[in-house]
Amino acid sequence: MEAVASATSSAKPVQTAGGDIDLTQDRFLKLLIAQMKSQDPLNPLDNAQVTSQLAQLSTVTGINKLGDLISGLSSTFSEGQSLQAAGMIGRGVFTPGNTIALNGTALAGVELPQAVDDLTINIKNAAGALVHSASLGPQNSGLVTLEWDGADDAGGQAPNGTYTFEIQAQSGGKQVVTDVNRLSYGKVNSVTLGAAGVQLNVDGIGATALSQVKQIL
Repeated sequence: MEAVASATSSAKPVQTAGGDIDLTQDRFLKLLIAQMKSQDPLNPLDNAQVTSQLAQLSTVTGINKLGDLISGLSSTFSEGQSLQAAGMIGRGVFTPGNTIALNGTALAGVELPQAVDDLTINIKNAAGALVHSASLGPQNSGLVTLEWDGADDAGGQAPNGTYTFEIQAQSGGKQVVTDVNRLSYGKVNSVTLGAAGVQLNVDGIGATALSQVKQIL
């Protein structure tokens, strides 16, 4: 069986917690009141200066509260991503890569930037020797799923294992660049949430960012 394809003047903001913001406001107001009480009656504080100081305090307070709000939203977003990723455990995903794992059958993929007149897949073993080559005919643009049943060009059956694949495509008699858009397939075994964000642990591929997933099967 051949491989087949299917189209598918500003104050600097101070980073403080909510309680520290209140303390900062209290200290500022106490200093301002003390300054006003001790001012020279013949040379009182400039109203514009007082207004400017109050505006700066308001700006700092607003920025800090906005920072707290954004931090909370970011945390909520991360939790939502974790729940979404957890639902992918056991599902198959396509992510950028050039490996194709054979276990009776094998899947891989390619993202075509345009429709092509002919798409060819070349599968190689760990030594770099060509195992199987197949022309898949015309394909539409988008993600194309590649399926291989393990048949080799010698008429036998390739042993189970991990292979690499290359893609060649032609459109209008010209070669189309496709290798940069190759996709590997694997099943999600678990999900990790760390400093780098949500990571999927994909069988045969390893840690993969959730944002790298091109398709879920």
